[in-house]
Amino acid sequence: MLIKLKKIFIRKSESLLRKLKFFIGSFIRYTYNCIFKISFFEKPLPKVPFSKRPLATKKRYIKLHQETISNNSKEIIDFEKKIGFAIDKEWFSELSLITQTCIKKSKLNFNHGRLLFSVLSKYLSDNKDDFRKPIFIFETGTARGFSSICMSKALNDQKVNGQIITIDCIPHNQKILWNSIIDNDGPSTRAELLSLWPKELENIFFIQGWSDVILNRMHLNRIHFAFLDAQHTRKAVLEEFNFVSKKQMKGDIIIFDDVTKGYFDGVCEAVCEIEKLSNYSIKYYNFDNLRGYAIATKK
Repeated sequence: MLIKLKKIFIRKSESLLRKLKFFIGSFIRYTYNCIFKISFFEKPLPKVPFSKRPLATKKRYIKLHQETISNNSKEIIDFEKKIGFAIDKEWFSELSLITQTCIKKSKLNFNHGRLLFSVLSKYLSDNKDDFRKPIFIFETGTARGFSSICMSKALNDQKVNGQIITIDCIPHNQKILWNSIIDNDGPSTRAELLSLWPKELENIFFIQGWSDVILNRMHLNRIHFAFLDAQHTRKAVLEEFNFVSKKQMKGDIIIFDDVTKGYFDGVCEAVCEIEKLSNYSIKYYNFDNLRGYAIATKK
């Protein structure tokens, strides 16, 4: 009888030990996933990307906007004339007031919106007969949505069916302050920030996350046009370029923002490397001393 009880006790002890080991293993794996992978490999997304309080009065934002919008460089005007497409001035003024006029140390600049609209409009106009299916535009670095809206207007103006996929670490449907003139009315979502442009919003799909993480989860067959303006390191730019270039054909375009030596050397190094090693022809544009652009066309 004693031997029988001993065997039962041993069996139950072994069973309990197995369950305990399983519990401890599960707990370790869970802790590893929650703490190690997320905290160290996937940076947490910012909860307050811009500010905790309004940074200026409406009057200050309006003054900054007037100073910037009236400073038309000859280079951007000549560029628009050469390309053959220029964005509507009144429409652009309203958009740039809400989405690009902010408090920052560097000088404000709206030129990339005009460049994107002009280059994309020409690309769409030149290739209309080839667009039997929707075209796909890819962007990194959404911010307040200024560049996406400008590209979406080009789609609408050219009457082309297209989809813009844009990535940023900033949430789209969470109420935050944007360092924008609308902050004086309280926190808002990006959807609310861009509510004056419903037709343009219809073409845009917003994704929140770090671009290096999202790229590994995305499956796109073709990217006709891209604007890369997220993390300004050589590594990040090359990763984004490699993702896009594999999905492009002859004549497709990638535009790089902030190709400015002395300010964003990582971007400059990446674009220089791309020009030397890849099958893209690249043209550089500097409409002012503080902000340069590169337009890469696949050969």
